[in-house]
Amino acid sequence: MKTLLVLLGPTGVGKTEWSIRVAEELGSSIISADSRQIYKGMTIGTAAPNEEQLKRVKHYFVDKLNPQEYFSASEFEDEVLTLLDKLYTQHNTIVMTGGSMMYIDAVCKGIDDIPTIDEKLRSDLQELYQKEGIDPIRRQLKLLDPVFYDEVDLKNPKRVIHALEICLMAGKPYSSLRTNTKKERPFKIVKVGFNRDRNELYNRINLRVDQMIEDGLEEEARSFYPMRHLNSLNTVGYKELFNYFDGNCSKDFAIDKIKQHSRNYARKQLSWFRRDKDIYWINLSKSQDGVVQEIINLL
Repeated sequence: MKTLLVLLGPTGVGKTEWSIRVAEELGSSIISADSRQIYKGMTIGTAAPNEEQLKRVKHYFVDKLNPQEYFSASEFEDEVLTLLDKLYTQHNTIVMTGGSMMYIDAVCKGIDDIPTIDEKLRSDLQELYQKEGIDPIRRQLKLLDPVFYDEVDLKNPKRVIHALEICLMAGKPYSSLRTNTKKERPFKIVKVGFNRDRNELYNRINLRVDQMIEDGLEEEARSFYPMRHLNSLNTVGYKELFNYFDGNCSKDFAIDKIKQHSRNYARKQLSWFRRDKDIYWINLSKSQDGVVQEIINLL
C-alpha cells in the first residue's frame, strides 16, 4: 500500500538525522516540509541537511528557491502531491520530514484554495506598515473582513497583513475562503512525532545556536542583510542578527534572543502538533535503541 511516512517534531529535536536513518532503511527519498530550508543559501540558519547528509539520501524542497520568491503552503501541497505520484512508481513508502506545521497539514489534510499574492501588493502593504504602522492595515481589514478581524490576533502584524493581502487579492473576505475541509488522499498517512524531555530539548537548542554561530551564521546573515525586508528572512536566527547589525543591541544579546525565540518556537510547534491525535510520539530522551524499527513497524 502506498504510504507517506511523516516524521515531525520541534526544532532541535533531531529530525534530520533520524529521518535519514529511516529513509536509508526503507530505500526512500525525503521530502522536506520546512518553509525556510526551501530557500537557497540559508543553510546554517535553518539547520538544513549538510552535504554529507544530502549525499546519503535524496532530498526534495531543500535549497530550491531564491529568498525573493514567494511560496505558499498551498503551492507546497500541489507540488508535493505531483511529486508523490512520480515517487510512488519507484517506492511504496516515502518519507516526509519537517517542523513547518502548515506545510505538513497542507499535504496531510489539504489547505484552502488561497490565491497567490502579487509581489507588488505585498511590497505596498509592507511599505505602508513600515511608514504608518499596523493601524491603517487593521482598519482596512475590519472594513473588508469584519468576521476575521474579530478572530485574528490584532497584535500580530504578520497575520493581519496576510489576511488583508488575501482580501485584496481575492476580492472577497479571507474568512469566506477558509473552509477547513479535510481532503482525502489516495495514500496511507503515518505520522510519527519526535520529542525529548524539555530540559534536554532546550539545552540542545542552545547548543545548536552556539554551533551555528561557530559555523558562520553571522556571515551568512550579513550576506542577506540587504534583503532583510523579505518574508523569507523574517526568520529566527536572521532577524535577531539584523537587529544587531542595525546597532540596536549587542551580539551577545542577539545570540541570547535567537536561543529564546528558538525555544519559544519549539513550544509553539509542540502545542500545534499535540492537537493531532493521529501522531505516534517517540521520546528520544529515553533509549534510542530500536527507534528505526519501531517506526517501520507502524507502516
